Amino acid sequence: MELNHRALTEQLADIALSAGKAVTHVYNDMPEAEFKTDGTPVTAADKAAEVIILTGLQRLAPEITVISEESEDSHRLNAPQRFFLVDPLDGTKEFLRRDGKGSFTVNIALVEAGEPVLGVVYAPALDRLFAGAHGNGATETVEGKTRSIAVRSVPASGPVAVASRSHRDAQTDAWLNEQGITETVSIGSSLKFCLLACGEADVYPRFGPTMEWDTAAGHAVLAAAGGTVTTPERGPFRYGKAEFRNGPFIAWALRPRTL
Repeated sequence: MELNHRALTEQLADIALSAGKAVTHVYNDMPEAEFKTDGTPVTAADKAAEVIILTGLQRLAPEITVISEESEDSHRLNAPQRFFLVDPLDGTKEFLRRDGKGSFTVNIALVEAGEPVLGVVYAPALDRLFAGAHGNGATETVEGKTRSIAVRSVPASGPVAVASRSHRDAQTDAWLNEQGITETVSIGSSLKFCLLACGEADVYPRFGPTMEWDTAAGHAVLAAAGGTVTTPERGPFRYGKAEFRNGPFIAWALRPRTL
């Protein structure tokens, strides 16, 4: 069945905004965390946002399988040709840290044939909504005003990298040193992809563990803005892997090359 990606992106953005309102409500109530069996934190915001997103997707496209971080049963499914990847609250540690940076996001992506073809990323504390679809470009909406976004050329002063705030490791530092990159921005969640997509940074290396729902929506936005995501060996970075686990990757604002 053919989908209208432009219309679907707009519909997913509305769902993400609604989920973001629920996240904000919990955030304002000073949330506490529980811990899942894998030791990662989960809050009432994760759960509330998931209910809104799953309800919206069921109404919108009941025939499409949904793989969501908070729905553990879905993690055991074999990836179909087309499926949604959902992270109701990416950056739970940043959400709990309450440091004023607001680097936590709601993420919804559509994957087709192993590629994230469209995605929305909403940062409710910053009121920044990023959306992108293959062939339709990428946008950022702030306070109701929408603009087109695209990756930038590397500045004459040199590339700027974004790195994980909570999960930066020695491999990341070694890669940055090998590339001669000295300027980095530290931020949490899938906002790292979005900073590349809107021309605020140039590369995002990630060697620590992630899951596909952590990356798919941001990957889709970045790709729609002219960027790409590859393995460290510069091969394709695909979705629908076993248990939906990612390996290392590099997100690029431009096609991979020697920086």
